[in-house]
Amino acid sequence: MATVLPVYPRTRRGAELVLVLLALAISTGAWAVVGLTADGALPPNMLVHAGVLGGLAVGLHLVLRWRAKYADPVLLPVATLLNGLGLVMIHRLDGATSGAAQAPRQFVWSALGVLAAAAVLVLVRDHRVLRRYTFTAMVAGLVLLLLPLLPGLGRTINGARIWVGIGPLSFQPGELAKIVLAVFFAGYLVVHRDALSLTGPKLLFLRLPRARDLGPILLAWLASVGVLVLQRDLGTSLLFFGLFVAVLYVATERVSWIVLGLGLFAAGALFAASAFSHVQQRVDIWLHPFDPDNTDRSYQLVQGLYGMANGGLTGTGLDRGRPDIVPFANSDFIYSSFGEELGLVGLFAVLLLYAVLVQRGLRSAIGVRDGFGKLLAAGLSFSVALQVFVVVGGVTRVIPLTGLTMPFLAAGGSSLVSNWIVVALLLRVSDLARRPAEEVRNGPEAGDTGVTQVVRLG
Repeated sequence: MATVLPVYPRTRRGAELVLVLLALAISTGAWAVVGLTADGALPPNMLVHAGVLGGLAVGLHLVLRWRAKYADPVLLPVATLLNGLGLVMIHRLDGATSGAAQAPRQFVWSALGVLAAAAVLVLVRDHRVLRRYTFTAMVAGLVLLLLPLLPGLGRTINGARIWVGIGPLSFQPGELAKIVLAVFFAGYLVVHRDALSLTGPKLLFLRLPRARDLGPILLAWLASVGVLVLQRDLGTSLLFFGLFVAVLYVATERVSWIVLGLGLFAAGALFAASAFSHVQQRVDIWLHPFDPDNTDRSYQLVQGLYGMANGGLTGTGLDRGRPDIVPFANSDFIYSSFGEELGLVGLFAVLLLYAVLVQRGLRSAIGVRDGFGKLLAAGLSFSVALQVFVVVGGVTRVIPLTGLTMPFLAAGGSSLVSNWIVVALLLRVSDLARRPAEEVRNGPEAGDTGVTQVVRLG
């Protein structure tokens, strides 16, 4: 009798290493172009830049070989390239401004972000363990959102009270809150999705959910409005509510929840635009940026638009434009900085990288076998997609400015660290999604007691 041996899929770690080296080559080449354009010689710190970023990326690649050999081979190279391009642009802007250099600090935060990602991969051997901490994640998320409101600890910067300061250091707890809230949403909805999927009254061609099941979305809406009112933070409010609605739709597959979410968002936006002066100003700047009465308030947006127009199709070239004219060109408006020097082609290339990152995350959500992992990966992927849309939409005047930062590209430690953690969680989910069925470990989803067992068939 013939023996049928199991066929194991390729781990693709070799392909991942090649892509990581390609990402390092692109970012190092861009760093060299900046030096050649500015001084006519290779920058003296180019090898240090390549060595630090390369060591971090290859080190995380080795952690994946050790702890998650079946993880998606594209996520790490894309994140590395985005991080590297962000460092290049921040370094280029440092040379055009007289303030303190931000690139060395961003290097430190990059190292901390990659180390945090490595720690997540080592400590979280199975993403299903996180389901045990569903309500702990809810409490942690609320605490993180409320931290900036504490007297003596919270800081108001540029009109928004979203920062926490400890001595000379400051960070945005909302960036970490989106991760733990994604864990809470996934854990909560995987249990209650059957009740939320039940149909209720019919309105025109839309079957609405039952009235008793509207509580979760109303609570999420009220919480997002609370963030908007208390912290004057339009971006985090939009991200928080959008994340919940996206995960709710994935859990129930009901279009009615999307319609209700959009309706509540529209109601909240109209209320905020009429009740809060800072929201009114942003809407006015969005609608009338070139109005003489808005010259001072809309200066940042207008200069960013002029810069992208100056870049045209192919851009002025690295270090040949003037993106430094735009306030906060290395953080809030780093996308317009790329638009001026890399042109429309460069902007589409950057957006394509984000599209690949989100697509691979959603592919992991489709492939993983447990409901919690599907919702977690989908929620984290949607959070990146929504953040990119909000930032790009604000810079290009599709929607009002919100104050969020571009993932991986923009200067900012809390954003960089949190997005590397997001990538680590997506890698962990993708490892289980791509792992052969006979090697899938029983975990909390299977009702075990915490002991890891390997099931082999045949």
